[in-house]
Amino acid sequence: MKRILIAIITLAFVGGFSPLVFGADVAKIGVVSFEKVFKESSAGKLAQKELKDKGDEFKGKLKKEKESLDAVSKAFEREALVLSPEKKREKERDFRIRINDFKKMQEDYTKELRRIEMGLVNQMQKDVFEIANKMGKEEGFLLIIERKISGVIYIPSNVDITDKVITKYNAQVAKKK
Repeated sequence: MKRILIAIITLAFVGGFSPLVFGADVAKIGVVSFEKVFKESSAGKLAQKELKDKGDEFKGKLKKEKESLDAVSKAFEREALVLSPEKKREKERDFRIRINDFKKMQEDYTKELRRIEMGLVNQMQKDVFEIANKMGKEEGFLLIIERKISGVIYIPSNVDITDKVITKYNAQVAKKK
């Protein structure tokens, strides 16, 4: 009798808490693709346009310099037969210096473009991470991770919150302007 009473009390005790266990909230996890935010958000498109414009500007300057070098080269070829050896060496040296300056200009422009890109990307990342952090607190996410950094290979579509982040980011950028 005592055993039956203990068994009934145990079952009642376990049965009383089991709905709480099964009714517990599921961990809410979100994944954000920064790459998609960069490509599809209005700020990302502006950054891409700015990079393209700056790149086109640098290409134009490099093209002009290359055309100038080509003109100098052709002029040198025409004059080479009538120049004294001293003048010929001097012009060759000047031409090599201009070529080296051109290569240095290419490197400088490439570095400058990378620096601009990194500045834009870092600022966007900071803004997007702040938005994701705020969303996490407001909407009760347990975890929000960046897709590429975390090495996520597969996620169900209901876990991807990138579109929500893009919408909030576009609204934030619009408020700033």
